[in-house]
Amino acid sequence: MMIVYTTKRLWIHRSQSARKDWENLLEASNLSTQEQTDYTVGIYKGDDLVATGSYAGNVIKCVAVHSDYRSENFLTDIVVHLMDQLRSNGSNHYFVYTCPKNSVYFKSLGFNKIVETSNVTFMEFGHPNFEDYLSMLSNHKKEGNNGAVVMNANPITHGHLHLIEETAKQSDYVYVFVLSEDRSEFNDEERMMLVKRATADMSNVIVLPTNDYMVSSATFPSYFLRDRAQESVARIQATVDATLFKERVAPILNIKHRLVGKEPYSRVTEIYNESMSEVFQDELELEIIPRLEVEGEVISATKVRQALSEGHPESIKNLVPSTTYDYIQNKK
Repeated sequence: MMIVYTTKRLWIHRSQSARKDWENLLEASNLSTQEQTDYTVGIYKGDDLVATGSYAGNVIKCVAVHSDYRSENFLTDIVVHLMDQLRSNGSNHYFVYTCPKNSVYFKSLGFNKIVETSNVTFMEFGHPNFEDYLSMLSNHKKEGNNGAVVMNANPITHGHLHLIEETAKQSDYVYVFVLSEDRSEFNDEERMMLVKRATADMSNVIVLPTNDYMVSSATFPSYFLRDRAQESVARIQATVDATLFKERVAPILNIKHRLVGKEPYSRVTEIYNESMSEVFQDELELEIIPRLEVEGEVISATKVRQALSEGHPESIKNLVPSTTYDYIQNKK
């Protein structure tokens, strides 16, 4: 008797039964059921879900095959289906997290490894890719004892500027990486422009984009969920992001140390700082400095955005560089 397998989309946010099938299969495969997903597909044998996979944005995730069916080609079928779906939506560049033992399957489908930790391999397919990004970075390489700061700067505040200035004191050159992820009130072009304006008189500061390779939806999606993120998942993602920076980015630019601000508010950002400390160890210095305060309160971009949303732009004058304040006033 011929066995019939059915491939269909799983509406895990609408159907409780589909959600339960999906969760059971992921849990049996030691995968988190707390991941954000935009699209999920499954392969059924009768009423039994035997394989599944999802994506969020351009990141393929939650790929699992029931242990009784791993001799079948279901992993490839699932991934090819997701790739086709992404292409039909106009995406030709995508990423995947997988366990190291499964990376060979993704390599056979054209994925290339970006970085690997003890329990995760981070890979990508398509262009422009990580090698293109590293090539761009190499065009900005400066000799010396260089430092780095990575920031969202939504928008840049005196706190961000203080972090850059402290790094500049210790460095021949400072690379300021501004997140390219466009999920902020100030878009990526605005944030990059405002950082460049605020640091224009600092001759040893070089401002660069992160593209998809630092604190992005690909490397660290939990960063954008903050208090809604599961801590264990956030720690895995933070470790991948920190490892990528240490092993692939820092050597290109002679980066010897990275400064971050102490985090009093966000547990996810605190986890990120902890993960960097564990990953960097003695190979790359991490310095955590106190956040700058005004009138006894820590300066934060959140407070700036709150003041703007409440219609009090004049109250941010002591919180942001004059170039940022002027831009906001003119934009308003």
